[in-house]
Amino acid sequence: MDSLAQKMTGLQLNFRPIMEPLGFIKILEWIFAIFAFATCGGYSGKSVISVFCRDGPNATLNAAFSYPFKLNQVLLVPSRMDVCNRTLQETHLVGDSSSSAEFFVSVAVFAFLYCIAALVLYVGYLHVYNESNRGPMIDFVVTCLFAFFWLVSSSAWAQGLQNVKTSIGTEGIRETLSACKEDGITCDVTSFANMGGLSVSVVFGFLNLILWVGNAWFAFKETSWHTPPQTGSTTQQGSESVSALPRM
Repeated sequence: MDSLAQKMTGLQLNFRPIMEPLGFIKILEWIFAIFAFATCGGYSGKSVISVFCRDGPNATLNAAFSYPFKLNQVLLVPSRMDVCNRTLQETHLVGDSSSSAEFFVSVAVFAFLYCIAALVLYVGYLHVYNESNRGPMIDFVVTCLFAFFWLVSSSAWAQGLQNVKTSIGTEGIRETLSACKEDGITCDVTSFANMGGLSVSVVFGFLNLILWVGNAWFAFKETSWHTPPQTGSTTQQGSESVSALPRM
């Protein structure tokens, strides 16, 4: 333990690893992770719903929502609001995509932090990383885990985003607001929230998946599973050399 601590204090800057695939892909993963959690975690939007009445004045409703997309907590109609000569009860949007959104953002944040730690290790402590097979093996296993988490979280968030779009869309609003099902009342979403950034977050999620799968191959090449130690062959060659010596 003391030996490891002494080695970790011996910083040896070497920028060659970031010029190679193993380190360069880590930089791309770091950047793409930032875009993934920024485009999802920083989102807020508002849709405007127009209620057209045959009898009585028209009405306008606002549905403002944001990360983590707990739509069932977003107020659509305040309590006892008069719409089309009818008194409506308090109504919320339908749906809750918070679990998939928060899981996606959590994976992105932890991937961001791991990339920083890995780059520090590659650039400053490559001698510790290469000293034994433990470092490359841990790196490979963690990389595979992140690739799996990106697959699951991106797929879950893609479905969660689709649920958000359905709930905020015209058909979703008509199903949520009971007054929209009555004769003489028409409900339309006249101003849709811009969800382009959320769609981009899904794209970045699957791009991260591709990067981490590719990085897993280069991390695997650093382990003894890909290139076993040559101690056995070296010993055998040494024995053959000794046996080939002339006897006195």
